[in-house]
Amino acid sequence: MKYKVLIVDDEPLAINVIKRYLESFPDFELAATAQNAVDAFSIISKEHIDVLFLDINMPTMSGLDLIRNLKNPPLVVITTAFREYAVESFDLEATDYLVKPISIERFMNSIARIEKRLSQGGAAAPATANNNQQSQEKDHVFLKIDKRMVKVRFDDIIYIESLKDYVCVKTRTEKLINHNNLVSIAEHLPPDQFVRIHRSFIINLHKVRAIEGNCVEIDGKLLPIGRNYQKPVKKLILNEED
Repeated sequence: MKYKVLIVDDEPLAINVIKRYLESFPDFELAATAQNAVDAFSIISKEHIDVLFLDINMPTMSGLDLIRNLKNPPLVVITTAFREYAVESFDLEATDYLVKPISIERFMNSIARIEKRLSQGGAAAPATANNNQQSQEKDHVFLKIDKRMVKVRFDDIIYIESLKDYVCVKTRTEKLINHNNLVSIAEHLPPDQFVRIHRSFIINLHKVRAIEGNCVEIDGKLLPIGRNYQKPVKKLILNEED
């Protein structure tokens, strides 16, 4: 039996990326695509859909509003260019949250998570901002530092700072400079543990000591929360402390 997939995105290029990735997974069959949530709602009402790859920012109706209007939604994987919707998406029981540009490695992890839930009849606990879905996945990332590939455990990372064409990964014992950007490095981090709080910073939620105004205190340092990140970041941190 093949799992039926619906891809919803207002950007044809984004649809084509997921379509191309799906070709590597014979158990998944593309049932349809849609460029807005209204058409997607109509398709889901008429056809059986197992998995929905869903963009958020679309005309007329957002992807999150589509989920709210579905009585029995399929498994939903959010695909978006923005990290700040993660909390709300997980509150709506999204199975996964993929930040564009989506790498094939990250997509493979998502497929594994989808297959696990589908094999259990969709009854397995969905990914949330507060549980540790990554516990059964790898607990580290390899970063190229100078000419070496250095293993860095997620739990050792305190925050990551953008330095133009580089990032500085601050750990408990050192600062590692990697030729990368925040969007790319975020693809390799567990979304339930790390969040972008500013155009220049990603933090480890587990390392936050306090919120002071529009800053977080972490490792004895105050890091700013960007204006567009303030509401979701504060909600995510405070939920983490519940």
